[in-house]
Amino acid sequence: MIGYYILIGAIALVSWLVSNTLKRKFDKYSKVQLRNGMSGAEIAEKMLADHGIRDVEVISTPGQLTDHYNPKNKTVNLSEAVYNQRNAAAAAVAAHECGHAVQHAKAYSWLQMRSSLVPVVSVTSGMSQWLIIGGLILGGAAGLGLGWWVAAAGVAFMGFATLFSFITLPVEYDASNRALVWLKNKNIVTPDEYVGSEDALKWAARTYVVAAIGALASLLYWALQVFGGRD
Repeated sequence: MIGYYILIGAIALVSWLVSNTLKRKFDKYSKVQLRNGMSGAEIAEKMLADHGIRDVEVISTPGQLTDHYNPKNKTVNLSEAVYNQRNAAAAAVAAHECGHAVQHAKAYSWLQMRSSLVPVVSVTSGMSQWLIIGGLILGGAAGLGLGWWVAAAGVAFMGFATLFSFITLPVEYDASNRALVWLKNKNIVTPDEYVGSEDALKWAARTYVVAAIGALASLLYWALQVFGGRD
């Protein structure tokens, strides 16, 4: 158990460092004003139009780092700062979220796979660890009857969340690549502004990498606890 806490602590530390670096990067590039004077909302609308997407709405959503694309109602949701601001960070985020809309329009396979897992993960992720711990208390570690099956179900549920984390990686990286290619090819940003947008998206993607590694580490640890104790 101590080894698990050390591992999770190390991953949490790396996650904090990456998240802190990401915040500093966005603060830095939020000061790089776009020469074209376009806001995040205007950039999003242009990217959608350039890809022939007419049925997606760009809207403002409260909070910070709340930017996302909602495939259910086809909306690109931009935080208030991104929606209204006219800087390299806002351009990167707006284009990235539109990258997801382009994926949706083109039926990008990894996005479809992730979307199909959302209903499953929304149910299983919250109960997986409780099932594992409950099963182990009931004797699952020794391979005893009902306890083992309960713990094994918990590991399976945790496996869905881990799979979701790894499927998210190509989805996020592809959305960033689509955003950066469009920003560059359409001359939306200058070379200096492009460097800032690229760096910001690079660090944003790394948060997903750390999350996936953390999910895998937890899965392997609990799987060992459940299955490793069986004769």
